[in-house]
Amino acid sequence: MSPEDVPATIGEAVRRAARDFGATEALVDDRQRLDFNGLSDAVDRSSRAFLALGISRGDTVALWAPNVAEWAVAALGALSIGAVVVPLNTRFRPAEATDILARSRARVAVCTEGFLGRGYASELIDAVASLPHLAHVVAVALPDGDRPAPPVPSGALGWEAFLAGGDGVDEATLAAARDAVTAEDLGDVIFTSGTTGRPKGVMTTHLQTLRAFADWSGVVGLTHGDRYLVVNPFFHTFGYKAGIVACLLRGATIVCEPVFDANRVLERIGAERISMLPGPPTLYLTILESPRRDELDLSSLRLAVTGAAAVPEEMVRRMHSDLGFDTVVTGYGLTEATGVVTMCRAGDDPRTIATTSGRAIPDVDVRIIDEQGNEVPRGEAGELVCRGYNVMLGYLDDPDATAETIDADGWLHTGDIAVMDDAGYVRITDRLKDMFIVGGFNAYPAEIENMLSEHPWVAQVAVVGVADERMGEVGQAWVVPRAGVDAEPAAISEELAGWAKERMANYKVPRAFHVTDALPTNASGKVLKYELRRRHAEGADQTHPDASAGN
Repeated sequence: MSPEDVPATIGEAVRRAARDFGATEALVDDRQRLDFNGLSDAVDRSSRAFLALGISRGDTVALWAPNVAEWAVAALGALSIGAVVVPLNTRFRPAEATDILARSRARVAVCTEGFLGRGYASELIDAVASLPHLAHVVAVALPDGDRPAPPVPSGALGWEAFLAGGDGVDEATLAAARDAVTAEDLGDVIFTSGTTGRPKGVMTTHLQTLRAFADWSGVVGLTHGDRYLVVNPFFHTFGYKAGIVACLLRGATIVCEPVFDANRVLERIGAERISMLPGPPTLYLTILESPRRDELDLSSLRLAVTGAAAVPEEMVRRMHSDLGFDTVVTGYGLTEATGVVTMCRAGDDPRTIATTSGRAIPDVDVRIIDEQGNEVPRGEAGELVCRGYNVMLGYLDDPDATAETIDADGWLHTGDIAVMDDAGYVRITDRLKDMFIVGGFNAYPAEIENMLSEHPWVAQVAVVGVADERMGEVGQAWVVPRAGVDAEPAAISEELAGWAKERMANYKVPRAFHVTDALPTNASGKVLKYELRRRHAEGADQTHPDASAGN
């Protein structure tokens, strides 16, 4: 899809999908199924409902819900009339949610009631007094396991009542609102994960999102008729843009998965004939190690996109051989770059896919620079910067942070350390803030993690630097063993320490290993390294020191 063929607005993308793919199934969850014609009708009804509440171009609509059909319908309905969408993380506690609602000046919040024992709508109703901009809370009541859907809380508007309220809005009013939206209008404000500080609101336009994920879906090979199990949360760029928006552009079916459970995912692959399954390495490793895997039909799988953590080369090979994927690619992106900067290509070999994040997407420039801003020679490490249509407008109400991140020449400074090879492929070696210094030597956790991931006992690994009286800092590793490893934690530590000493400089070898059942992650699959540092400080994990590491 050339830039000239990309729809100007997300609302136009909905209508074009109805025209081009009408009877193809578009949106599936546990309670409903819509084809592209039906989705377009549902989005129109949602748009009318927002108009009836007084929402207009530039107003903010927040969404606090898991991956359910109503999330997509509400988001697309708001975007179609020029409202700005602000997704909220389903792991947020009320104080975190109200902070973002206040900062974004949201006028409507669409929330679920009854998801995993949480009532987001009830929690917001209790906080409305502190949110002067918030005029309406719309509650989508969901059944929770075997329990029926709870009642709509007092003070909230139920989803069906919300939709019915728009039935009196005529076609001319709807058309006028849709026609006023432009490609350069602000489409969404997505708040960064906050793993390194207070979340910041990243602003991007309709056209930025559509161009980025037209390119992304083209590189991946997503096509009309693919059935896409969207495990990545809709509140994250990957679930919303690489999921909902990419499917609209290509005519693929959005199959909503509200909570990742390996057994359920395995069953849904066969039941829904899933061909596209994206996710972090943890997802594929869990499926590969599932004792039920051979019982179920995985023959429909075709496409996989992974990243957000170290990707073992052996995992990529097994995704082809054991899970039957034709295409496995990795990529690199960040919210500030509309979610995508570089990607591997379908024909790349497993080592390239595992050890690099690909090369720049079309019409985006990528450089590796030193501390003075000079481009470094190929093969040398430096900060990755990018420039192009995908660079955010800026941070919401934070011009100082915007100026610190986007320089005067338009280069977005990512804060990620990378190396670029002669073919333009980049290898992300670490976050600037995650690097630690061992006796004067720079140690990059991602590099160490990638090396440790090559050990056949290792399913997942994360490394952080911690204070050390003699060396300044030393590495600590948290390891999730592969299924079937029959060894005590102390034996695993000894094996990995000896193995590491033979393959990496002594200052890189972790001083201690912590064997654990799972790594703490956020909803996008990124390891929460501050949580590992907390565990270390509190002595919460069993430690197996390698006193002879020679650090």
